[in-house]
Amino acid sequence: MGRHTRALRSVGNPEAVVEPGDGSDDLAKALYQEFGGSLMAFALRLTGHDRQWAEDVVQETLIKAWRNADKLDRQPEMLRAWLFTVARRTVIDGWRSRSVRPQELEEIESDAIAVSDESDRTLAAMIVYEALQGLSPEQREAIQQTYLRDRTVNEVAATLGVPPGTVKSRIHHAVRALRRALRERG
Repeated sequence: MGRHTRALRSVGNPEAVVEPGDGSDDLAKALYQEFGGSLMAFALRLTGHDRQWAEDVVQETLIKAWRNADKLDRQPEMLRAWLFTVARRTVIDGWRSRSVRPQELEEIESDAIAVSDESDRTLAAMIVYEALQGLSPEQREAIQQTYLRDRTVNEVAATLGVPPGTVKSRIHHAVRALRRALRERG
């Protein structure tokens, strides 16, 4: 019985061999003492270092061993292989169930939920519109053509029939006037 029962010796009394079906929790303790550390390290790797999940995997694996104690091969190498296979399958089942089940979220108070509100955007657009109305018609046209219609200075110059330098000057003065007007409006 020596080497083949090493992993199943009672934790409290190393001379007593824990037999399946004796109703003792010593079997789970002996398995945990012998394989717990390496099983935990294995489970951590498989779970992406999710400690809580890995602890659950180890616990579930030991419970399955305890429930199947009468069917287990008592050789330590065989026990180790059985435990690691059960742990691996438990993690695989966990990954599968997580992929089909929606992620659990913390409940958020209704006051903390951000509701899409277009009022800020509308207000900002109104302020910019008013600021644009304060520009000369030439400056407003240069801003509209370059910024809003995404045209180049040369394209705007050709459309308006003025030199590119004139368009650049109008844009420069218009942007300064817009900054000033927007600062005043807050």
